[in-house]
Amino acid sequence: MMESNNKSNLDAMSTLEILKNINEEDKKIAMAIEKELINIEKAVEIIVKSFEEGGRLFYIGSGTSGKLGVMDASECPPTFGVSDSMVQGIISGGVEALSGWLEHTEDEPELAVHDLKGVSINKNDVLVGITASGNTPYVVRAMEYAKEIGCKTVALICNPKGKLKEICEVTIAVQVGEEVLLGSTRMKAGTAQKMVLNMLSTVAMVRIGKTYRNLMVNVRPINKKLQQRVREIVKLATGEKDSLINETLEICEYNPKVSIIKIKKGVSVEKAKEALEESKGSVAEALKILNY
Repeated sequence: MMESNNKSNLDAMSTLEILKNINEEDKKIAMAIEKELINIEKAVEIIVKSFEEGGRLFYIGSGTSGKLGVMDASECPPTFGVSDSMVQGIISGGVEALSGWLEHTEDEPELAVHDLKGVSINKNDVLVGITASGNTPYVVRAMEYAKEIGCKTVALICNPKGKLKEICEVTIAVQVGEEVLLGSTRMKAGTAQKMVLNMLSTVAMVRIGKTYRNLMVNVRPINKKLQQRVREIVKLATGEKDSLINETLEICEYNPKVSIIKIKKGVSVEKAKEALEESKGSVAEALKILNY
């Protein structure tokens, strides 16, 4: 059977040809994001400044965009050891929209104001509006309200002509082009949004000292898998024998940061904690403080 290379004939293609088409389109996403790195940098700087001043980061969206925001926010506490309130995701329709679909809520702009008031968003916070089109009424109204109260605003869109560009301080417009399945923004647009959200939260956390080198030293050891992860982190940071690492972790109650400082500087748990407090949680700075 002759195979077609015209994407409009998707249903006439073989399984492998459809997969190849999707894969070829997906390859374009990283290059599209590369063109927006300057704007992503601007967004990160805004987020870092907010964190340093006690502010919070909020993501808001509908459908796939909202789910991606909630997912990125929910992964920050276990990965970086931050409070559940520091990074939050808001999706139109609330919790029910996460396991089902309540896409009609994207057309309810005043619901956005209600949702933002529910988390007491204020001028110290940052709100990232996520919508492929840049025109979703729920998200547009959310960003308008945020701007009205002096909150910092960032747009994450895939349409450079979207309304959010006229509202937000920073616009990240990742132009991914047509989807293989036309209009299905859960595909390339969703992947692009996920990649950018990874960048925003991860780089911001690195900048405020939630990592040491490229290690997740703020990870919460809440299960056996993460306890093993902590062992690996301390091993990579110190290069010491497993016996010493295990002994130190027990003494330090599986706190990777305290364990690393104790091992590298040979100080007491109390001294390591004092240095961490003085350095505002930064392992690298705490080690410098103990250079005596």
